[in-house]
Amino acid sequence: MSDENNQWERKLLEKLASEALVEQRRKRRWGIFFKLIGLVYVGILIASVLGLTATPSLEVSRHTALVDLDGVIASDSLASADRINSSLRTAFESEGSVGVILRINSPGGSPVQAGLINDEIKRLRAKYPEKPFYAVVEEVCASGGYYVAAAADKIYVDKASLVGSIGVVMNGFGFTGTMEKLGVERRLITAGENKGFLDPFSEADPYQTEFAKQMAEEIHQQFIQVVKEGRGEKLAQNPELFSGLVWTGAKSVELGLADELGSIDTVARDVLKAEDILDYTEQDSFAERFAERVGVVFGQGVRSVFPEFGARQTLGFQ
Repeated sequence: MSDENNQWERKLLEKLASEALVEQRRKRRWGIFFKLIGLVYVGILIASVLGLTATPSLEVSRHTALVDLDGVIASDSLASADRINSSLRTAFESEGSVGVILRINSPGGSPVQAGLINDEIKRLRAKYPEKPFYAVVEEVCASGGYYVAAAADKIYVDKASLVGSIGVVMNGFGFTGTMEKLGVERRLITAGENKGFLDPFSEADPYQTEFAKQMAEEIHQQFIQVVKEGRGEKLAQNPELFSGLVWTGAKSVELGLADELGSIDTVARDVLKAEDILDYTEQDSFAERFAERVGVVFGQGVRSVFPEFGARQTLGFQ
């Protein structure tokens, strides 16, 4: 009886030890697995921060370099001068690129940002005269978008593209009538008789309105000068050319606003003779997208706890 008990206890101990060993191995495997996952995540994060995942190789074979200008041109958009100019510099500097295409889908935007891109294109064309630079319009190339396109050697469009809108707009709203109906009193304190320039909650001032028109006209003349310098004798003698109108791609070729019908594929294949297209457009890295998302979530959380944040009046130079 004693021997049977001893055997039973021995078997039980062996079973417990075996199960403990299996569990320990299982935990070790999962530990290794999660460590590997962590290392991969950290590696991707570091690579994204350093921009190693978004920068095209400069040592590639003969190809056409492509940069996308998509959306409203503004300092805080993907079509900002900083992003576009950085992409263009990389495209021109590449030893394998035989030419650069700027694909434009933009309704316009900031004249300052458009001017910075236009100036950088001129500088790069002068620095790399052996590399042609073409603007290819897909959907729309209007206002500030055309301001940029005017710096190209040639402008290619689709027959149904929208091109032009060479003009300047300043708009807003006046709420004085609505405020009176609601019984709201505007309390505006300024130092400087024109500091409340075109304030939407005050009656329109004739002097300020005229001053704004003069500014718009000055910027319009700058726009016209850039277009004339870029297009030269190609422009048709049409009194409505600089009126702010928009034309189809086919009509824009007739007016000299564009050169020919074409796409990035036809330009790469038939004009640059380099069918391989490499996109140099600068994109947000994983780290930037992650940080932006965390910032949004954090901001929403703060506002939910402290609703007075973001609702305070500020005093400063504007």
